[in-house]
Amino acid sequence: MTPAANALGGASSPYLRQHADNPVYWQQWGAEALDEARRRDVPILLSIGYAACHWCHVMAHESFEDDVVAAAMNEFVCIKVDREERPDLDAIYMNATVAMTGQGGWPMT
Repeated sequence: MTPAANALGGASSPYLRQHADNPVYWQQWGAEALDEARRRDVPILLSIGYAACHWCHVMAHESFEDDVVAAAMNEFVCIKVDREERPDLDAIYMNATVAMTGQGGWPMT
C-alpha cells in the first residue's frame, strides 16, 4: 500500500499529529484499522509512544520518516497509539512486553 497521506492529521493527540506527515500509513486504534487488518489478512504493526519521549522521536526520525522503511511497514496495518491518550492499551502491551522480554520501555513497537 502506498498511501497519499496517513490518517493521523485529524487526531486529537498532539503526539499522533506529529506523525501525520510520515510516509507510514498510520491509523489510530479503532474498529476501522482492526477491520482492515482482518479484511487484508495481514498483521498489525503497533507502535505506542508519547510526545515527551526522546527515543520515540529518534525512532520516528530514523525509521518512520524513511521511505524504504515505510514501504516495508505499509505491507502491514500500522497503528500508532499515544500512551497518554490510551493508558489501557499501553498497560496491556507493556505487561505483555515485560512478560516476554523481562523489560519494557518506549517506543514500544
